[in-house]
Amino acid sequence: MGTGALIVGHGSRNPAANAELERFAADYRAHRPDLDVEHGYVELAQPSLDDALCALAQRCSRVVVLPLFLFSSGHVKNDLPLALERARRACPATHFVAAPALGVHAQLIALARARLAGVLDELQVEPKLQAERELRTRTAVVVVGRGSSDPDANGDFCKLVRMIGEGQDFACVQPSFAGIAQPRLETALELAARARPERIVVLPYLLFAGRLIERMDATVRAFLARYPWLRCELAPHLAGGEDGLGDRTLQALLDERVHDALEGGRPLPCDTCQYRVPIAGLSERVGGLEAMLWSVRHSFTHTQAMPHVHAHRPLRKHVLVCGNADCAERGSVELISALRRLLRQAGRELDIRITRTHCMGRCGEGPTLAVYPDGIWYRGVRESDAGELVQQHLLGDRLVSRLVDQIMQ
Repeated sequence: MGTGALIVGHGSRNPAANAELERFAADYRAHRPDLDVEHGYVELAQPSLDDALCALAQRCSRVVVLPLFLFSSGHVKNDLPLALERARRACPATHFVAAPALGVHAQLIALARARLAGVLDELQVEPKLQAERELRTRTAVVVVGRGSSDPDANGDFCKLVRMIGEGQDFACVQPSFAGIAQPRLETALELAARARPERIVVLPYLLFAGRLIERMDATVRAFLARYPWLRCELAPHLAGGEDGLGDRTLQALLDERVHDALEGGRPLPCDTCQYRVPIAGLSERVGGLEAMLWSVRHSFTHTQAMPHVHAHRPLRKHVLVCGNADCAERGSVELISALRRLLRQAGRELDIRITRTHCMGRCGEGPTLAVYPDGIWYRGVRESDAGELVQQHLLGDRLVSRLVDQIMQ
């Protein structure tokens, strides 16, 4: 039994994105005939990480796990170690070793710069009359990362963006995020436009295509509609490409990871992990319990329940009830309990959610309650009104007119 290599991707609801990773895995298999190469996904696609680990372990005495993630965030720090622990218990005869995420690497910086250069070559209409340096000084670059709830990953991304721009003479090089973290792409484009460049290049710092790239393209088109006098281009993502540079770069990085993993180097990084080291504002997360619980829940709701639209069923209605001091004194806490109890009795607690909120701006007139997506606000609602609200509005879609806040409608 030889050595296996498991390429781990995030997984996407977009089949084209999964197909791109699977194409890369097939190319890497041809590139490394000495390895038994397979692929697996953390979520949203099959085979799942657990299934892929067990399948490869049946054929190999050693398995190197290669997370095809740009940075170390929750999936690499939490989901992957937990999956490895399950695999080691299920397949004790197989030796599993995991490589780290791709991280801030000189070859990835060079690849990102090559993607930018390709766009600049297309934008340069008169190359004989316009020096490349002059073109760059009038170009703003916005690099877009996926965005993470892990400050370590976001910090590495910002470091990498800085290194992409070092010595390149661009007017500015700004980091932005597709989600979760700030600034978002929309905000970064607005800030870049204020510098009055001649052109803006948006660089998706993502390995493969998918819905995030589609959203970036829509954002760029909306930006151009507001700023028609600017030139704004969306550069290609990192992997693939007709020049083959992206695939060659990733193959070289995985070769390096395989070598280091088998030689005992480069373990999974924990030096600045938010679950092990206190970080300002996040010190309560240290200890790993939250990470473990999150990962177990995430693995169950995504990997095992896939395919799905979302981890929970879409809400039919969402009810916000003010729980601030003034409304609480007037009975909002009891109102919340009554609403939840009545919905449980009706068997509707999963698709009609009751949420306690902070001040809703109607102090002295509460308890205040808002029903969405209807956009209906009620005020002066008492515990005794709960039954009528549930039966008439939440279940029957008929307003309780005597309680409607006319000012907020």
